Amino acid sequence: MTWITNRWYVAGWDSEVDRTPVARTICGEPLMFYRKLDRSVVAMRDACPHRLLPLSMGYKEGDSVRCRYHGLLVGPDGCATEMPIKSERVPRGVCATLYPVVEKHRFVWVWIGDPARADPELVPDFWPCSTPGWTFDGGYNRVGCDYRLMIDNLMDLSHETWVHQGSIGQHEITEAPIETEVRGEEVLVRRWMPGIEPPPFWRDALRSAGPVDRWQVCHFLPPSSVLIDVGVSPVAAGDTIERHDSGVRGFVVDAMTPETETSTHYFWGMARNFDVDDPGFTARFKAQQGRVFDEDVEILEAQQRSIDANPDLKLRGYSIDEGSVRARGIIRKLAAAELADAG
Repeated sequence: MTWITNRWYVAGWDSEVDRTPVARTICGEPLMFYRKLDRSVVAMRDACPHRLLPLSMGYKEGDSVRCRYHGLLVGPDGCATEMPIKSERVPRGVCATLYPVVEKHRFVWVWIGDPARADPELVPDFWPCSTPGWTFDGGYNRVGCDYRLMIDNLMDLSHETWVHQGSIGQHEITEAPIETEVRGEEVLVRRWMPGIEPPPFWRDALRSAGPVDRWQVCHFLPPSSVLIDVGVSPVAAGDTIERHDSGVRGFVVDAMTPETETSTHYFWGMARNFDVDDPGFTARFKAQQGRVFDEDVEILEAQQRSIDANPDLKLRGYSIDEGSVRARGIIRKLAAAELADAG
């Protein structure tokens, strides 16, 4: 198994989950999500405990779901409350598995592992998504690749020079030195680009011309998220890699939830501290960001196909890959610890 189970994974945007059940396979397990009348979220195994038809195909009745095959009624606690023959007593134990779920930072999070360990305090700290003075929005892609390839991509932004030449890429990215640091279970990769011409997006966001200092700080948080602190400030502001709030700053938010060994739910967005009261800009930027990520999806899916076609070859790691190598090492360590605890 390539993923950690006893952690929180993003299951969907808060706006995706409503009264109608949403089906989504997470870490190889088929789940469905829906909101009860009180708007709290139910996360349930998407299989009727009678004949295993997906419950997400069923009919909502209040806070319950009636199976579309034989009519078994399943309550929000996962247990059957009415049999196909209504006069028949409901046996104990006719239940679908429930999963712990929380809402935070605009996302619905689910816990796939031992429910007794589902501590809400372990939800990754996406603080820019919930902090006054910042605004946050984004989108979703299903990507046909191993989720770890996406972490590799986001922890090594040198690819921007070549994959995103028309938007955020520039040669200074590959020329700037990088610094990699491991902090417990987290990894940071820093890149500082002083006195350069900004790429088109950041020039427009800053609303001024002239050289800038640009930064990128990639932050891996287990089990599978990457926050990227990005932005530019005028050279005259004197910002540094440690303190950089004089210009325009954002956090690229990336949550990669494994679907299968070779497919991923990719939840992405941008939290920013500029033009926060301009919903039109938010919508335009979301569309632009989506186009940038579409370029990544093309590369990553082609990479996965090539990996599958070349089972005798292995990925190589160079100096630019240190952040992703470290992140993968943390994932392996945590997954091995889970296996040891279970065994």
